[in-house]
Amino acid sequence: MIIEKIFNNNAIIAKDSGKDELVVMGRGIGFKKSPGDPVDVSLIEKTFVLKRNDASEKFKALMADAPAEYVALSYDIIEYAKQTLKARLSDYIYVTLTDHLTHALRLHEQGIRNDNPLLWEIQRCYPREYAIGHHAMGMIEQVTRIRLPEDEAGNIALHLINAQMNSSGNKIADLTRQTQQIDDILNIVKYSYNNEIDEHTVSYERFITHLRYFFQRSRKQESEESVDDFLLKQVRMKYRKAHHCVLKIEKYLDLKLLDEEILYLTIHIQRVTQRQTE
Repeated sequence: MIIEKIFNNNAIIAKDSGKDELVVMGRGIGFKKSPGDPVDVSLIEKTFVLKRNDASEKFKALMADAPAEYVALSYDIIEYAKQTLKARLSDYIYVTLTDHLTHALRLHEQGIRNDNPLLWEIQRCYPREYAIGHHAMGMIEQVTRIRLPEDEAGNIALHLINAQMNSSGNKIADLTRQTQQIDDILNIVKYSYNNEIDEHTVSYERFITHLRYFFQRSRKQESEESVDDFLLKQVRMKYRKAHHCVLKIEKYLDLKLLDEEILYLTIHIQRVTQRQTE
């Protein structure tokens, strides 16, 4: 493994025998070294590959400004998230989360609070990602001795949600709007049935997941597989209240839903409200 670029004493870019570029971190790994020197593998603490060239270039630019300990901290949070979510995350998460964390800590030092107006909605719609964000707060405090405000748990969650959608990292505004829309849809269901939704059920989690990917498909103009017209008619007749709720959602979204989307939404709403309809 050969050093290609040195950011500071503790962070470098290196190339392995397969000619892959790696971000390599370790105490003193860049000390008194020059590009072209071999990497002292005994000093390696963390290493990862950014396979997308655009993400790699943005990360290099970021590394020139971000403290190495923040880069390492972001890496640890991302690894924890991968293990917890058991999901692939876009390479851009290394760029976006490191940049966000650096910015958040600098704002805190200046006494500026970065509020998240959708904190409650994120807790409700994305409980797993929010829990990871909350855990990350403890990781940040352990390294920096800084306890960031609770809003940051929501901000970190948004970056994790975005990374699961393979976004370029520039769509947080879209994701914020989507979070608000999911919350509005949940409220439509809640008031249609005049009852609270149990947010601690598998049916609820599946409903939220479906809504997340529904918005992703809508943005990419993708559709589900076509469904049998007879099946759709049967579902409409059997679950009339759930189907009526879907029509309210369609009106709220100001969007003509495909038959397959109507079918799946009707089934999900029936399941998530089953206790209220029994």
